[in-house]
Amino acid sequence: MLDDIRVFVHIAQQGGLGAAAQLLSLPPATVTRRLQRLEQHLNCKLLNRSARHCQLTQQGEVYYHAYVDLVAQFEHTEHRLNEANASLTGQLKVLAPMNFSHGFLKPFWLHFTRTYPQVALQLELSNDKQDMVNTQADMAIRIGPQHDSAFMQQRLGESDTLLVASPEFMQRQNSEEVNTLEQLRTLPLIGTTLRKSWQLTHLPSKRRHKFVPRFMHQFNDTSFVKYLACDGQGAALLPRFEIINELQRNKLKCIAPNWRSEPRTIYVLWPSGRLLSRRAQLLKQQLNEFIATHLPSDNG
Repeated sequence: MLDDIRVFVHIAQQGGLGAAAQLLSLPPATVTRRLQRLEQHLNCKLLNRSARHCQLTQQGEVYYHAYVDLVAQFEHTEHRLNEANASLTGQLKVLAPMNFSHGFLKPFWLHFTRTYPQVALQLELSNDKQDMVNTQADMAIRIGPQHDSAFMQQRLGESDTLLVASPEFMQRQNSEEVNTLEQLRTLPLIGTTLRKSWQLTHLPSKRRHKFVPRFMHQFNDTSFVKYLACDGQGAALLPRFEIINELQRNKLKCIAPNWRSEPRTIYVLWPSGRLLSRRAQLLKQQLNEFIATHLPSDNG
């Protein structure tokens, strides 16, 4: 209804439907239809119309003076918001997983804030799923399936999940790699309290297996699982993005090249019905490019 009121106010100010249509960049037929719809809703005639001119009726005068300040305030606010959304200067609030941000995304955050200092990044990190509505965040980075229809989402990438251990640990086991689940059961295993079983796929046969590990140590944080694995205390199942630096530095190695667990998909989310600001669009684009470049899906 506000759009109809806005059209009515501009018709009165411009003195005709054609001039109002030109000002609002609307087809004249649309302007006429909206005026008629408002008159039907209010159950009164607001304007006396001729071929080239419109004049307010007595009731139209009353409604015009009641609405004109409201329309002016709305358009002023709309203009300010459009300017803010179109500008790179301003605040951008993002929710993101703590471990993912401290590890794999750390160089991305440093590069983004250094390259775009005019974007006031407010990054809230947590390994728990934060409420985007209550936190009033512009967007969130999430890992794993996202089923909430209240949010728009875009897939950024996917990370495979590897069985890993330190080279020193495997030397002590007198083994180069693990080929069977029976071998895996003989190893000291480190895991998280979040996963009681491992869904493993044997790549050559494509067969899936549910493996229930008996953990020597368990943590509610994957970083500590990684720390103990790097220290040579056991084997672990970890997503590549958690251990990508350790793999490159040979602190960890993939010990079961023929086995993989379920991949972890990375998403960016934002509230449905909200247009992303230029700042948020930039961050989303840069994230997509960074993940595509730095997160190979499988290189053993």
